[in-house]
Amino acid sequence: MNNFLLVFLGGGLGSVSRYLISLVFIRLEFLSLPWATLSSNLLSAAILGTFIWKVNPEEGSILYPLIAIGFCGGFSTFSTFSMETLELLKQGETTWAVLNVMFSVVLCLFVLYALYKLMR
Repeated sequence: MNNFLLVFLGGGLGSVSRYLISLVFIRLEFLSLPWATLSSNLLSAAILGTFIWKVNPEEGSILYPLIAIGFCGGFSTFSTFSMETLELLKQGETTWAVLNVMFSVVLCLFVLYALYKLMR
C-alpha cells in the first residue's frame, strides 16, 4: 500500500481521536490548563514511544507510516498547544501559560524517556 495513503488514513484516525478527547474535556473544566491538548500529546508520546521501542517495525512495514507518522502526527498537536498557550497569555494567565508549557514539554519527554528505559 502506498505510504501516502497510510499516512493519510492514520492521520485521519489520529485527528478524529483527538477530537473525541476534546469533546470529553469540554464537559470537564479543570482549572485553566488545556487538558484535552495535554492529554492528546501525552498519549501520542506514549503510543509513539511504545511503537518505536516495543514493536520496532521492520523496514518497509506498513505500520510505521500508519501509526508513527500518520496516527501520532494527527493525534498530537503542537499548533493547538501553541495557540492555547498564547490565549492564556492574552487573558493575563501567565502562570497557567508557563505551567502549560512546562507540563507539556516535561511530561511528554518524561513519558518517552520512561518508555525508552522500560523497553530497552
